[in-house]
Amino acid sequence: MRISLHGQVALVTGGSSGLGAAAASALAEAGAAVVINYHSHAEPAEKLAAQIVANGGRAIAVGADISQEDQVHNLFAQTLEHFGALDILLANSGLQKDAAITEMTLADWNTVLGTNLTGQFLCARSALRQFIAQGLRPDVSRAMGKIIHMSSVHQTIPWAGHANYAASKGGVDLLMRTIAQEVGELKIRVNSIAPGAIRTAINAEETEGSAEQKLLKLIPYGRVGDAEDVANAVVWLASDLSDYVHGTSLVIDGGMSLYPEFRGNG
Repeated sequence: MRISLHGQVALVTGGSSGLGAAAASALAEAGAAVVINYHSHAEPAEKLAAQIVANGGRAIAVGADISQEDQVHNLFAQTLEHFGALDILLANSGLQKDAAITEMTLADWNTVLGTNLTGQFLCARSALRQFIAQGLRPDVSRAMGKIIHMSSVHQTIPWAGHANYAASKGGVDLLMRTIAQEVGELKIRVNSIAPGAIRTAINAEETEGSAEQKLLKLIPYGRVGDAEDVANAVVWLASDLSDYVHGTSLVIDGGMSLYPEFRGNG
């Protein structure tokens, strides 16, 4: 069955590379008009938007630091100016600034929480306001709007040396579930995706060669994930095929969150 998102508008934060770029491409392939948000590097986002347009789709690239309220307002304003509506938000932007807890600076803590958690709040709030203002669009979707938060298996699995990142993803999980509890009666669906080890250009050193073999010890399914594994889930969660899925975190990790290192300790 082919999923169709024709007539819908999707906003993907952090959409210029990695999981965001793969999701933006998949949403466009399914027929959605796509706004590709980037923070500081316009060229890859603009190149992706041009590629989508060349393939017959609709897309624009818009710069914004989603940890800043005024820039989030502008991002959503440009989305509406170009496409007139919003149906899907993929709150994907995220970053890491790793350090042992005794060495972690307050600036690095605040930077990670600002983007990974506060940014998701700001974008979700703006999306919800727009969904409510425009009302149900039954010609394109059964839901009034769909929000997909990008989390991580580290919303559950502690990660030494990454306290700021893990705390932000734990926060995303409860942010998503709380929003879902609050707005479900409005026919707005809110879910999240919690990826494990996914191979992207940015983390090639950690997912190839000897590093990959070490990583595979943590993945019962026996392979590192691809960005398309996550992108396919994004499209499904954005579609009416998942219309009864609400307040759920979809873990895509090949079994990493099963704690496979304990297999022999029963």
